[in-house]
Amino acid sequence: MSSTNIGASIITGSQSTTSSGGLGSGINVSALVAAAMANQTAELNVLQGQQSQITTEQTDLNTFNTDLQSLSNAVFALTDPAGQLTSTTATSSDPTVATASSSGGASIGNHTVVVNSLATTSTQYLTTPVATSSTAIPTGTLTIQVGTNTAVPIAINSGNNTLAGLAETINSSTAGVTASVITDASGARLAIVSNTSGAPGDLTITPPSGMGFTKAVTGVNGSATVDGIPIATTSNTVNNAIAGVTLNLVSANPKETVSIATNADVTTQASAINNFVTAYNKVVTDLNNEFAIDPQTGQPGPGASDSTLALAQSQILSTISFSMTGNGSVNSMADLGITMNNDGTLSVDNSTLSAALAANPSAVQNFFAETGAGSFGQNLSTQINAFADPLTGSIATDIAGLQQSQSSITQQIADFQTQLTTTQQQLTAQFDQVDTVLQELPLLLQQTQQQLASIG
Repeated sequence: MSSTNIGASIITGSQSTTSSGGLGSGINVSALVAAAMANQTAELNVLQGQQSQITTEQTDLNTFNTDLQSLSNAVFALTDPAGQLTSTTATSSDPTVATASSSGGASIGNHTVVVNSLATTSTQYLTTPVATSSTAIPTGTLTIQVGTNTAVPIAINSGNNTLAGLAETINSSTAGVTASVITDASGARLAIVSNTSGAPGDLTITPPSGMGFTKAVTGVNGSATVDGIPIATTSNTVNNAIAGVTLNLVSANPKETVSIATNADVTTQASAINNFVTAYNKVVTDLNNEFAIDPQTGQPGPGASDSTLALAQSQILSTISFSMTGNGSVNSMADLGITMNNDGTLSVDNSTLSAALAANPSAVQNFFAETGAGSFGQNLSTQINAFADPLTGSIATDIAGLQQSQSSITQQIADFQTQLTTTQQQLTAQFDQVDTVLQELPLLLQQTQQQLASIG
């Protein structure tokens, strides 16, 4: 009788005995255990393969979801009624008299501005200078009144009876002014400036005995006309005299009429549309990669069996071919110089885009308006959000489903590995017993032969 040399063990940590042939030479326990467990090990490998596949799908889907959210944000920038497509610029015919800046909501057009006078900020200073900022000054009470507000008393005592000390006390009060010490060749003086411009900020200062203040500037309102309508302003920054436009009155020139022109901000608008195209192309490329056939293996990408991704690819690609009617010269993406390539990505002819934005900005806004029934923007927003919504979107649902599958198969693998460990221990113990018996057979045979010999 002889035993077969099965080979080295394939079960990590189990006993391994390699047979050299012949009765009593033992058996390869670990190899026998591995062979007995081969089917179960194959089942574990299948589960682990499924786990790896789900992990790959999760990684790809999370990457796609991130890119989809970027696309959703880019779409919102186009469809938002106060978004980048409403951006305008404002220019002045004479910036030395008045400048202008615009925000969303400014209507495109021309306006006239005449600056009659500027608003001023009230200032007073100590009439008679003292030697330095630390020279002692009279004590008593200094009152400061801003416009028609309640006068605020400032106590001057032994703790603050210097210009530096008084300035610090005034600045920490609620008087609504800013105090500072100005030093020149004649000495040091206290300057007090109102924090409010125009007539509402005009200062009235009542000093204690022994001190006097001079009003350097009286706070008065500015005066201008906008499109022939007279306006009074407490500040030289004028908001919404022209809707969506901020005017900055620079100098008074009653004899000059300044033209303020508001136009579409073509640069910002074109940038928003190009950002959308970039985000769209990234999403399309992600989807293409999920369905691409590997030239080496002939196998499709990891998302090829995902029906949600297949639907997303179909519907997202279809959004670009959507067109509307009755919107002048802008009814399709092609009218903006945007065309689709063979792989589904988009290309932009920026000269055509800029020309469309400059020629008819309101048509471009209507094209992308989410609230416009039958508009490109409404269709685009509806299609993208159906997938991208972080709570109800189908991609979020898909990600949640994969997470559940991953948790389930991870638990299956853990349970299966526990079962395999138990089975391995049991089989190893059984084959160890067999091996022990086989190791003892030569001695039993020798004893038997000796007994037979003694009988004979």
